[in-house]
Amino acid sequence: MFQGSIVAIVTPMREDGSVDEAALADLVEFHVQSGTDGIVSVGTTGESATLDVPEHHQVIKKTIELVRKRIPVIAGTGANSTSEAIELTRAARELGADGCLLVTPYYNKPTQEGLFRHFSAIAEAVDIPQILYNVPGRTAVDMLPETTARLAGVKNIVGIKEATGTLERIRTLLELCPDDFAVMTGDDATAMESLLAGARADISVTANVVPQAMHEMCAAALRGDRAAAEAIEARISSLHRTLFLESNPIPVKWALTEMGKMPGGIRLPLTPLDAQYHATLRDSLKQAGAL
Repeated sequence: MFQGSIVAIVTPMREDGSVDEAALADLVEFHVQSGTDGIVSVGTTGESATLDVPEHHQVIKKTIELVRKRIPVIAGTGANSTSEAIELTRAARELGADGCLLVTPYYNKPTQEGLFRHFSAIAEAVDIPQILYNVPGRTAVDMLPETTARLAGVKNIVGIKEATGTLERIRTLLELCPDDFAVMTGDDATAMESLLAGARADISVTANVVPQAMHEMCAAALRGDRAAAEAIEARISSLHRTLFLESNPIPVKWALTEMGKMPGGIRLPLTPLDAQYHATLRDSLKQAGAL
């Protein structure tokens, strides 16, 4: 159900920080027409941490309406409170999301057993396909492959976005988890190799700015065509680095503004991209054909 290049879409904002639904409509259409295989709405890149609950629901609702069932929409519904995650996941199901992405609980640092019980409780409470999301660089907790393998047997849990950024972790998950469990990468820099190794999707930041190239690279890797994938990757690989010159989504929002796709709004505590990085990121966008 979920495979290929899945964009972790930004939430476009006006300069005053208000959500810009017209720009969101343009971005969604840009992705659909460019071949993007799916959209994650209100994930980390979508500034989930600073959208209030009504905004969270509205952005997901609007994205689903704009997509019109042409590609899957996955709603970011994770929280470090199990009850809050259940509420957000239930709301996303009612809004018509095709699946939900649930980040490991951040800040409170649960044990592996706590992670298992947290995700099991959400899966048991809400009947919708659920993708786990492991990103220890942001959450201060690392869900180990053995825990993920346990969760792979829980009804409604269909995959994981693994964002540790190592091929070794992807390979371990592929070995431990059943074939019908979708191992996905959340690290653009290792996405090509991950897909060639057997991962099914890249939930991507880079796809925000070069959606067609990311779709084509992922498609080539999924069919085992290393040469074709490497040819595309050579053109866009610098973006995997420059889009993280500062904390995501600071650089990607600046890039989309530079491309004329949306205004430059971003919410505190995040700030606009420091001027010292503008030329470097602009050069990467030009090399990739985005400018």
